[in-house]
Amino acid sequence: MKKFVIVSDSCSDLNQELRKKYDIQYLCMRVIEDIVDRPADLDWQFMPAKTFYDKMREGTRFTTSQITASDYETAFEGYIADGCDVLSISCSSALSGSYKASTVARDKVLSKHPDAKIICIDALNACIGLGLLCITASKLRAEGKSIDETAQFIEQNKLKMNQVAFADDLVYLKRAGRVAPTSAFFGGLLKIKPIIISDAAGQNVAVEKVKGRVSVTKRALQIMSERYDAHFPYQIVAVAHADCEEEAKQFAESVKALLPDKNVEFLFDYIGPIVGATVGPGTMAVYFFGEEVTYKA
Repeated sequence: MKKFVIVSDSCSDLNQELRKKYDIQYLCMRVIEDIVDRPADLDWQFMPAKTFYDKMREGTRFTTSQITASDYETAFEGYIADGCDVLSISCSSALSGSYKASTVARDKVLSKHPDAKIICIDALNACIGLGLLCITASKLRAEGKSIDETAQFIEQNKLKMNQVAFADDLVYLKRAGRVAPTSAFFGGLLKIKPIIISDAAGQNVAVEKVKGRVSVTKRALQIMSERYDAHFPYQIVAVAHADCEEEAKQFAESVKALLPDKNVEFLFDYIGPIVGATVGPGTMAVYFFGEEVTYKA
């Protein structure tokens, strides 16, 4: 059976240790501070994570740019030259142009290499939720599943990847155009903290508005306990945070306490620069396989 590589993008939030452990490749998006354009690498070589979020607290606005079709084409050509097929799992098409760019590159590369195989998947998720889908694909590959079998499983189960997130301050979502200015103003005034999920179309939407940090944390845990699937064969849980580490560690312990299987794989890390530039410091999220997401805004 032909070897295949798994490739994602900067929205996957997979650190170097995880990428090495699961043999996952990724292409860098870009993060721009004023006129300084840097690769949004997931190991924070361009800027320490804490510095990045502290700059946001101080008023710096980071913008981002996507991977081009040309970037994907170069990468795909390289993998094929190495004798591999390609499984590309990209950030939700509702949030990024990565998936579209990957399909454009796929079609161009396959026109020159008709015997190769490149499968592109729209994850309909971002952040470590995307990363967990890549890890799942890696586990399937390690079991000897073909690229087609692996892609089929991910497609059939990607909407079972649940995101339960909450932002600390709506001003960052306002800057990114994700909430109306008036909503951000009154949200801050009333200390409203929205529960944000990735819906069935891959869009981040606020499904509930909870008053206060303590209350929204409790509600996030409740939603997780209601939706968690203890029988999913490749269950893996992750808590991600935007530079609120101590609070996130407490949240992570509460998440672990809810898990029926205490040996389930559990990840804890920063929200990466691409998603972080949108949600801002203080955001926390938990990701897990659970009930299929059917809600669509």
